[in-house]
Amino acid sequence: MPAPLVVNDSVVIPDAELVWRFSRSSGPGGQGVNTTDSRVELVFDLAATTALPPALKERALARLGAAMITIAASEHRSQLRNREAACQRLAQRLREAIAPPPKRRRPTKPTRGSVERRLATKKARSDVKRLRRDV
Repeated sequence: MPAPLVVNDSVVIPDAELVWRFSRSSGPGGQGVNTTDSRVELVFDLAATTALPPALKERALARLGAAMITIAASEHRSQLRNREAACQRLAQRLREAIAPPPKRRRPTKPTRGSVERRLATKKARSDVKRLRRDV
C-alpha cells in the first residue's frame, strides 16, 4: 500500500514520511496467529513533515503535544486491513489536530419574555406550595 495518505482536500502525506512496523498480533487468528505479522504500527514524525504548512504544523503540535504519532492496529486478522485501519486513524487524528478552532460564542442576554415566563412559573409554583401549607 505505498500510496500517499490523504488527510483532507489540501493535506496529503507522502508515503516516504510514514514508517511501518509489523509484529505478531494477539487475539483471533487460529494457527496463523503464531506465524503472521498482522499487528501494525504506523509512526509519523509530525515535527519533520513537509506535508503540512507551518501554521497547521504548529497547531497540530500544540494540540497533540507530541512530535511523533504512533498508531497501533491489531483488531483485524489480516495485515492489509490493519494497515488500512491505522491509516484511517492517523488521518482522523490529524484532521482533528489541524481543524480551525471553533468560533467564539457571543454572550447574549436572556430575552425579556423568557425572564418574565421564568418568574411567572416560579410565582405559580410558590403559590401552589403556599396553598398547601395554609390548609
